[in-house]
Amino acid sequence: MANTLVDELRWRGLLFDQTEGAEAHLSEGPVTAYIGFDPTSDSLHVGSLLPIMALVHLQRYGHTPIGLVGGATGMIGDPSGKSKERNLLDEKTLRGNVEGIRALLAKFLKFDGIENPAKLVNNYDWFGPLSFIEVLRDVGKHFPMSAMLGKESVKRRVSAGGISYTEFSYMILQAYDFLQLYRSEGCTLQMGGSDQWGNITAGTELVRRSADAKVHGVVMPLVTNASGEKFGKTVDGAVWLSPEKTSPYKFYQFWLNQSDENALQYIKFFTLCTEEDYETLRSAHLETPHLREAQKYLARDVTTRVHGAETLNRVERSTAALFGGDLTSLSANELEEVFQEAPTGQLPKTEEAPGLLEAMIAVGMTQSKGEARRLIKGGGVSVNGVKISDSQLKLDELNPIEDRLFILKKGSKKYFMLRWE
Repeated sequence: MANTLVDELRWRGLLFDQTEGAEAHLSEGPVTAYIGFDPTSDSLHVGSLLPIMALVHLQRYGHTPIGLVGGATGMIGDPSGKSKERNLLDEKTLRGNVEGIRALLAKFLKFDGIENPAKLVNNYDWFGPLSFIEVLRDVGKHFPMSAMLGKESVKRRVSAGGISYTEFSYMILQAYDFLQLYRSEGCTLQMGGSDQWGNITAGTELVRRSADAKVHGVVMPLVTNASGEKFGKTVDGAVWLSPEKTSPYKFYQFWLNQSDENALQYIKFFTLCTEEDYETLRSAHLETPHLREAQKYLARDVTTRVHGAETLNRVERSTAALFGGDLTSLSANELEEVFQEAPTGQLPKTEEAPGLLEAMIAVGMTQSKGEARRLIKGGGVSVNGVKISDSQLKLDELNPIEDRLFILKKGSKKYFMLRWE
């Protein structure tokens, strides 16, 4: 480990900016620090992994991490980094989302059994009882309009067509979070992405004005993909940490398919690889990049942390079977996970088994039996990893997986799944 938390963040490229005196404050002894999480879903996505790992590092260096779930601010919406106002969620939905996030954070942070256990708080617990008059009287009076209008996130929204008073008020509420946690938990540090700088400094200013105390902020870089979108977005949407929203197989493949440059950067961001081990891995990867050792390390580490070692073994077995062509080594459930996004069809089990041509039409591989025959004749069809040359075959002659599942392949890459049940 590096000597201090700041040293750790710095070598990993996680230190984008900090308020004056933040590094000295962290070196004085253990502090309590928090990061906020958006509760607009019952899961977090991989874009949340950077702040989660920041909390992990905080705890490793003896500081007390607090995960704040914005049960109240989630009803408002943060304008930072957004071009339009989002739909607001009701209290019942938000409560369910908070519980889902709590379970995910428990995979990374230790909530008991150590001297500096992590804590999880919900800002609805202190905002719920507050009246509008109290917020205006005790909080709003500390926020000059000129300063609020000068925040970059607000200026972008105003120039893009406007911002509602609801979202304009967001920084006041987030600042009050910092004040509340300072008073109740002795919290003196807030961390977040660089797009949160304005909200964080608004909080440090509110604590100074209301409690005559100095608190600090540290922000990390925003991770974006090649097209400039926030990290974790794909053509199919966000990559989620919950297996119900993104399958462990797809999650593993997301990391495995990163470029060399990104994989090496993400090892520093999203794993606990030490600086010495990182340099060894980096050198080995650059010598033989075709072996993709960096991608494999990254995918294994993050998948294990999020989904567990047993799940990692399963998805690696599925990966080996898929690219090795031996699909029959996998169970039907494993194949359904691997191909859950493939075009899928279903045929019933009847007294006389349906033919392969019908199956090809059912999954959308072809539009007609004539087209299907021509595709088979040209050698472009495989079923469960076996190339097919006979267009007259029936499904019961094609060795279905567990007597109910077929994986059809068109050409070299296009897969289809047929359920026969």
